[in-house]
Amino acid sequence: LQHGQLMERPPPHLPAEVWTHVFSYLSVSDKLSIRACCKYFRKLIDHWSLWRGWTAVLTFKSGSYTKRFWNSLRRRKVTSMVVRSPRAKDWRQLSSELPHLSSLVLEQSVMENLGFGKDFPHLERLAIRNSDVVIDAHKRTHLEQLTQLSLCDVTFPIKSSFLPFISHLKNLTSLTCHNSGTSVEPIWIMETILSYLPNLKDLSLSSKRACIYVPKRPLNERISSLSTLELIQYSDHFFPVNTMKKVPHLNSLSVFSGNDHQRMMPSASSHLVFLLNKWLQDLPKLTKLAVTRGPPVKTYVTSIPATVTSLALCSSVLSSEDMASISAQLPNLLHLHVDPRPSHLRVNIAQIPVLFPKLRSLKLRHESVPEKDFLHLHRLQHLEHLEILDGAQSPLHLGDELQALTKNRLHVGSSPRHSDPMLCACIHQVY
Repeated sequence: LQHGQLMERPPPHLPAEVWTHVFSYLSVSDKLSIRACCKYFRKLIDHWSLWRGWTAVLTFKSGSYTKRFWNSLRRRKVTSMVVRSPRAKDWRQLSSELPHLSSLVLEQSVMENLGFGKDFPHLERLAIRNSDVVIDAHKRTHLEQLTQLSLCDVTFPIKSSFLPFISHLKNLTSLTCHNSGTSVEPIWIMETILSYLPNLKDLSLSSKRACIYVPKRPLNERISSLSTLELIQYSDHFFPVNTMKKVPHLNSLSVFSGNDHQRMMPSASSHLVFLLNKWLQDLPKLTKLAVTRGPPVKTYVTSIPATVTSLALCSSVLSSEDMASISAQLPNLLHLHVDPRPSHLRVNIAQIPVLFPKLRSLKLRHESVPEKDFLHLHRLQHLEHLEILDGAQSPLHLGDELQALTKNRLHVGSSPRHSDPMLCACIHQVY
């Protein structure tokens, strides 16, 4: 065959169902390589069943896409898209060719007053980040059907626009608002959002910049059914001490300190300790807690509810005494994630099976841990998943040895890459 010429049919010819089953095990890059082999494979590879959950990424760096390209996306029934640096004509083409998108991420855009809901009437998940997109709350956005919204570094035309815009989205179950709006203190922001959005289950807020205003009418005094809350704290911006009063049924709390606790001013550091203790005391039903770059765990461990079964502590020094305190406070801990960067874990790994005998999943680093101590983890009789956070530096033979010691009961893997396009990089940058 000459370069660029496609075969009509690959030898040997197997039933299409067999090829499709084989192709289902391939990665996206492998599918695209196989697709270039012949016309027959190209037709099979484009079948929608091979692209479930796939998100296409459009950059428009080389100009507009061809008609054949759009036809291929339609054959794959693509409903999720990441769009980077589009121009007005690119946006019009996208809405014309793929009006049935249900998930859309817009990045690095400088366009104003885009008709998200009007151009994509089936849109349910929307993320806008690193963009100068101006959203005017006084114009109808046709976004009432949204269930998930993520805003990161998004401009609003005037100080009071953010909450009126949010208030129309009554069907939202998930909201992320990081560094968007105007820089003001975050007083009332969470309480106001919960008052406007009765169906909200997951909320992620950054207190560095938040556009908020005190509403003229009294807020709804009902207790929220929010189940998951993420707060990114900064040294000079704190959420109020009574933040958790409105969410006593919270199941999951994640607190990320935007500044290294060791470098924080003493007053800010002590205030964060005070907040953590008060917040945890107000959450009697909490089952999952994550603290990143927070104060030493010994300063708040006794306030952690005994109901917590999942704990993540990152970028905080952990001593043997700290781990013993956690064990005493959380005797039923099932999931543990410890990553005290930049220093290694100052605890005898061999003691983990004694301190946390009920663990089902564990995440930690192998760095600076003797192999014989690391292999003691096989004594965790209920452990099903072990994630080694060293990445490419993780020794593969240790995983094999642990699996052999547990008779393949234990699954050992490295830290996976986050694949959900709706997630912004704010939280990962805090680590």
